[in-house]
Amino acid sequence: MTEPLSQGDVAASEFSTAEFFRRAEARLTFEIPPALHDASVIPPTGDHGTDRMLQIVAEERPIRPAAVLIGIVMHTQPTVLLTQRAAHLNDHAGQISFPGGKIDPEDATPLDTALREAEEEIGLERSFVDPIGYLDVYATGFGFRILPTVARVRPGFALRVNPDEVDEAFEIPLAFLMNSVNHQRHSKEWRGIMRSYYAMPFADRYVWGATAGILRVLYERIVKS
Repeated sequence: MTEPLSQGDVAASEFSTAEFFRRAEARLTFEIPPALHDASVIPPTGDHGTDRMLQIVAEERPIRPAAVLIGIVMHTQPTVLLTQRAAHLNDHAGQISFPGGKIDPEDATPLDTALREAEEEIGLERSFVDPIGYLDVYATGFGFRILPTVARVRPGFALRVNPDEVDEAFEIPLAFLMNSVNHQRHSKEWRGIMRSYYAMPFADRYVWGATAGILRVLYERIVKS
């Protein structure tokens, strides 16, 4: 089902790019949330089934800290830079994702991880990226704790996609992704527990799972409230 705009939501046509970034700069920081490394801290999702799943996963699996880059390309109408994972990968093959990956010991901060992975996966040079701050930690059923960095990306970059990791890089309008009319909420069963997840289909792209969930968190943190 498609979730309608609820009271307090802002339609994309009524929410300017300037206001989006004003709020992002006011609300995001580079303070690292405890949930990134502390298994006892369960990032809340607002969905009882998903919260229960994450609690069980945290008890059964080691935490796998990761970082991704939510790169917002500053065209006249801004877009979000996304990738399609390579079809031959063992995990999440062919799915749409943000540039990013696991946090290595050599990375000074999660921001460094996100920038390094963006360079390695799609050749996005750091000189084009203006980081704004961290979003909330997003946990998955595979034990990942993902810390997204929200950033402006200056147009003019030339991407070099790494075929070992990524099949394609592409962009979707920010206004589309930040309009809750386009947020579909679905349900599925996990060990007898019903939990929900988001999907945001755009043209022939099917954005869902952790990527759609992180975009929903961005919407709730910056646009909705």
